[in-house]
Amino acid sequence: MASLGSDEWRAVCDKFTSAQNLTDVGSRNDPENDPFRSKYKARELLREIYCSLKSFEPGEGEEEGGGGGSESGEQRPAGPPEDGQRLDGFGPGVSGDSPAGLRAAKLGAVEYYLGVNHVDTEELSAGQEHLMNCMKLLETCRVSSENVSLFIHVRNQLGILWAGRDETETAQGFLETAESIYQRYMKEDGSPPTDMTEYFTTEEKLLTHQERTKRFELAYTHTMYYLAQVYKNLGQTERAATYCHSTLQRQLQLNQFSPMEWALNAATLSQYYITKGRYMEGRHCLSAATVISGLAGEVPSEAAAQESETESERREQLRQKRAEIARCWIKYCLNLLQDAKKLLEDNIGELDTDRQEELKRARRREEEEEEKGRKSALLFGSEDTFDSIASLEEKVSCLFPLDFTEARAVFLVGQNYVTQAKEYFQMDGYVTDHIEILQDHSALFRALAFFEEDLERRCKMHKRRVDMLEPICMDLNSQYYLMIRRQLMFELAEIYNEMMDLKLTLANRQADTQSLDNHTIKKFNHLCSASAKYFQMFLDSLCSPEGKHPEHLEEEVLRPALVARFRVARLHSRLFSSSPSVQLENLNKALENYKYVAQYCETHPEAAAAVETELELSKEMVGLLPLKINRLKARMASNNN
Repeated sequence: MASLGSDEWRAVCDKFTSAQNLTDVGSRNDPENDPFRSKYKARELLREIYCSLKSFEPGEGEEEGGGGGSESGEQRPAGPPEDGQRLDGFGPGVSGDSPAGLRAAKLGAVEYYLGVNHVDTEELSAGQEHLMNCMKLLETCRVSSENVSLFIHVRNQLGILWAGRDETETAQGFLETAESIYQRYMKEDGSPPTDMTEYFTTEEKLLTHQERTKRFELAYTHTMYYLAQVYKNLGQTERAATYCHSTLQRQLQLNQFSPMEWALNAATLSQYYITKGRYMEGRHCLSAATVISGLAGEVPSEAAAQESETESERREQLRQKRAEIARCWIKYCLNLLQDAKKLLEDNIGELDTDRQEELKRARRREEEEEEKGRKSALLFGSEDTFDSIASLEEKVSCLFPLDFTEARAVFLVGQNYVTQAKEYFQMDGYVTDHIEILQDHSALFRALAFFEEDLERRCKMHKRRVDMLEPICMDLNSQYYLMIRRQLMFELAEIYNEMMDLKLTLANRQADTQSLDNHTIKKFNHLCSASAKYFQMFLDSLCSPEGKHPEHLEEEVLRPALVARFRVARLHSRLFSSSPSVQLENLNKALENYKYVAQYCETHPEAAAAVETELELSKEMVGLLPLKINRLKARMASNNN
């Protein structure tokens, strides 16, 4: 067999360039009824290149034979590696820069591109076969700067392929090997490796060292990105977060990212850190997300003359993704306030002032630790964006707020993002999203109210919550939004209940030991009745169309339904009335609901664990209320005589 002449080799290189152009550019313009036309043409060119390489004279010490796709009819590659050879390419084998090593790499690269081509055209089994042919060709070679890029790329592709089949552990094996190959290569050699495209490039078109390094680092960035997905699917969330963080940082360093996609990934990562109480990292991710999303440019004006469909889609995407980042900021502020509340509350849910002072004394140490933490954390950004990210971080604390002033600062940042998120997620078109944002806004008020010492102002905060949720609850169609309506009914019932307790505490403080005045009683009864009404609406929503209450409560509504029954009972027993007959009616309603809780848990013993406190009190009241009812009946009878 003759070796390829320079003209023949140039023809091979031209075919490869054409195949790349068909894959990357031509395929974008393929018609809908023939979506893979360009990729099929590219496949034919790759097969022709393969045949040309197979006819190329083998180098010294190289055996005839090598990888071939089943569709082109060539032989399978050489058998298993020699004893002692490692599958990660570090060990005995043909040198990567020898004629045999270079030929194996070139044949392997064509197999790789054929594999990717078949995967792209949804022929996964054929794609897998070509990729495995590439692996087998490389088994005969040692890792070197000439082939390390191909070693990593083929494992990345096999990792993606197996992950797509939900064979996560198989994918993990390929990707972790790719990772170890990269790390060992960088440790033992580290020179800018040959890019796979350079196997089919004439000398004058070879890449610079800088471009080689960039492409190689990008391949490893993809390894890390896919490993992050794999670890997430295996439930290894901390490891997944670490890999995701590193991937995002590498994308910035290599300047290889789509701003909105990057920003959304960083915002999503922030949610992991927030759930772990790592607010410094969470804030950093969100600040970076906001700054990087700004690189996507301004949202084009809707009034732009003759806006094309593409421009309209881009405008919509920019608005949506920025609104989604705003929602992640809301969660940051809300969780920070709620976690601070958990730290500071006593056993009845009020602010523990001793604990507050203790935490304030520890604050200075925390601030010092935060500074050290910042220095050791993996920070995002380049020279262009680092200052912008840092200045955004300064606008909101990552330490737990310990008093009302600090809590209000966090609240106001959250409320600002509520306004931004609602601009996109409007009620018309985004009902569920809009209501979830309102519920978060309500939860921000609730968390802030905990820090407010003035009970009158605290009550007004809860009234703001009622004002934002009540109209929505009444307007929603139960047929389509039953679950959301139930959530709103329950929350409104709890808000009115909280306001009722606050009003009573206030009245008792003001009245001292004197009896309550009529205005206070009227206000108290109004709040009490409103709470009972919403709890009852929640319970009625569980009924059948004929109005019958369920004999068995489903797990997702079990605790809410029994708690609602208990609260309705408690509320009826607390209503003020000067009329004995109304008092009797309220006490009977209370007893009926207490009995329901006790009897349901008796006939469904598994339910008792969900409402231990409420069950204990219900049983107690089932014993005590009949005595109170009988005393009231006796008094009514004696008054009638």
